[in-house]
Amino acid sequence: MKVLVVDDSSEIVEVVSLCFKMRWSGTQLVSADNGKSGLEMVETENPDLVILDVGLPDMDGFETLREIRRFSQVPVIMLTVRGEDVDVARGLELGADDYITKPFSHVELMARVQAVMRRVQGRVVGNGQEPFASGKLWVDFASGEVKVDGIPVKLTATEYKLLSQLIKNEGRLLSHETLLSRVWGDDYRESRDLLRVHIQHLRQKLGDNVDVPAIITTEHGMGYKFIRP
Repeated sequence: MKVLVVDDSSEIVEVVSLCFKMRWSGTQLVSADNGKSGLEMVETENPDLVILDVGLPDMDGFETLREIRRFSQVPVIMLTVRGEDVDVARGLELGADDYITKPFSHVELMARVQAVMRRVQGRVVGNGQEPFASGKLWVDFASGEVKVDGIPVKLTATEYKLLSQLIKNEGRLLSHETLLSRVWGDDYRESRDLLRVHIQHLRQKLGDNVDVPAIITTEHGMGYKFIRP
């Protein structure tokens, strides 16, 4: 596995490198100390995972992530400062797969990385299930391809897994805890804000009405339901 760390702090890069050496000694770690270099390395190095700091010296982590998502769906974990919830929400809305607050422990970082990589590896269902086609939405579970009105839609691995869970349980209410556990893992069962932001982002990509959703509906205080368009 190749991991790109984009952070202007050499101490953070060293800590992340040490964490991976302790857990996955075969990991190839490359780094960039600013957003522009990070963007170039996403293209040239083709990493399996990007760990991206919000506070970069040139273009910040949000702008860097926005540019990454123009050409790549590589998994991205954002590094944020503790207590800055607005950073977390903004990063998720721009397409981050997860976030971790600084300072962080080796155990916490590796747990986040493992959870993200599990979601990526589980992106393609490949179980012989027929494509889902209804209204403007088309999902091929064999290839992981999603189209809206015939136009391909780029989903992150997390968004795809979330959509798959909703479609497979069409018409059934899925609780917050159930979705969080199935998509992110049991450690995330209480992370309702994380789920809410991803649902909102998914609605936008599917062309669902964010204010009055008709495809992914909200059962307040309970969870979400997928309604065939």
